[in-house]
Amino acid sequence: MTRAFTPYILILPSFLLAAAIVLWPVEEIVSLATHDVNRFGMLRDFVGLANFRSLLADPDFWTSLWRTLIWTAGVVLGTLIVSMPIALILNEDFYGRGLARILIMLPWAVSLAMTAVVWRWALNGESGMLNSALRDLGLMDHNIQWLAQASTAFPMQILIGVLVSIPFTVTIFLGGLSSVPDDLYDAAAIEGAGRWDQFRLITFPLLRPFINIAFVLNTIYVFNSFPIIWATTQGGPANSTDILVTYLYKLGFRVGRLGDAAAVSLIMFAILLAFTILYVRLAMREEAAA
Repeated sequence: MTRAFTPYILILPSFLLAAAIVLWPVEEIVSLATHDVNRFGMLRDFVGLANFRSLLADPDFWTSLWRTLIWTAGVVLGTLIVSMPIALILNEDFYGRGLARILIMLPWAVSLAMTAVVWRWALNGESGMLNSALRDLGLMDHNIQWLAQASTAFPMQILIGVLVSIPFTVTIFLGGLSSVPDDLYDAAAIEGAGRWDQFRLITFPLLRPFINIAFVLNTIYVFNSFPIIWATTQGGPANSTDILVTYLYKLGFRVGRLGDAAAVSLIMFAILLAFTILYVRLAMREEAAA
């Protein structure tokens, strides 16, 4: 009997530590979200769901929520689509493969905030490198204010999000590709299968668990990503690039509505929790059916 409970006893300290790290902040946020809170974070009267009602009546909240969904879907799907061929190329045996892998992974070591600042300089409407390069190539004859208008600022931020997410995703895919036996490709080649058939029938099905991992982790990471939007436009111009996390920051630290900001964070937590549970259950059901 004792032996049956030994594994649970061994993991109990780590479980309690993880629970404390997660549950204590959640409890504090719930307390903030259900109270009237002053600018200094002091709790005053209990207001129940009043902060949530105030939030749901704010058009900026719904706009930020919709933009967050577009931001997350654009960055995550774009990253998966771009990372797959890069991982397939880096998995091939060619001269300089090690150096190529290092170059792909190198941006991962750079601070995301610093990367966003560099891109803000590059996208400067007057002296940015992108405008200079496009003029030198003869592709345009006037400067474009990339970050000063919503029609170009938000798409460029999604592009930056894709570029900075590639190293992590490629690493996951390379790990998956290294676990695929070469014998399967040799047998498929003998049977006359081409490169596309090998990818469709062997590589992609065996990579599906790693694709699921990359999809879930990138979704959680991108949904909460703050530096790119804030360092490039701070949600501007005129709040046209705000996502939930920048909207939350403005509510809490610019307007001083800490209770509403806590309510936003709880809504974000609930959305991500529901997404993760739903997606993992669907993935597990699909694997069981296969």
